[in-house]
Amino acid sequence: MITLISPNEFKTIPWKNGLGHTTELAISDGGNLDDFAWRLSIASVVNDGDFSNFSGYQRNLVLIEGAGLTLDHRNGDVDKLIQLLDIAHFDGANKTHGSLLNGGIKDFNIMTKQTAFSAEVNCYSERQNVTLALLADSLLFAYSLTDTMMVNTAEGKDCTVPVGHLVKLQAKNSPENSQLLNVSISGKNMIIMQLKVNACL
Repeated sequence: MITLISPNEFKTIPWKNGLGHTTELAISDGGNLDDFAWRLSIASVVNDGDFSNFSGYQRNLVLIEGAGLTLDHRNGDVDKLIQLLDIAHFDGANKTHGSLLNGGIKDFNIMTKQTAFSAEVNCYSERQNVTLALLADSLLFAYSLTDTMMVNTAEGKDCTVPVGHLVKLQAKNSPENSQLLNVSISGKNMIIMQLKVNACL
């Protein structure tokens, strides 16, 4: 199943720490800021500061605009995001501090509850065609910063994804089909995210 989510459906909500606002693109069914299985959002960062506490969650943060950001996780790990689509992976429980390199930035956030989902996030700056096998119990999202994307599935369903829109794909699950949706996504400056149900569930 292919779902196209337009910017009109995005929501603006305050940061958990109250120091700014984020644009929420999508969230798991029934989810809210304090309890969700997964969440995709875009945030504008205009000042240095500490990140919100998201204990129990894994964070993936992608630079999508601006000169860059340094993330000091206060545990000896430091991520420096300089190039467009640079990505950092870190535990939401870290006492992460963000320092801007030269003015404000925007970042794309993928957060997953560690007991529910794991996220595989890949970024593609050059124009290309990416083919993936989507498991029946997982979700696939794609977003482009600058260009229209084309999505094709083995079921023969196609979708054109305008710039600024989010596309969500999910395979139909049935006893006879536990594996599968072959998906092809073409474009550039893309963020492609596969959210997989953790095996412990």
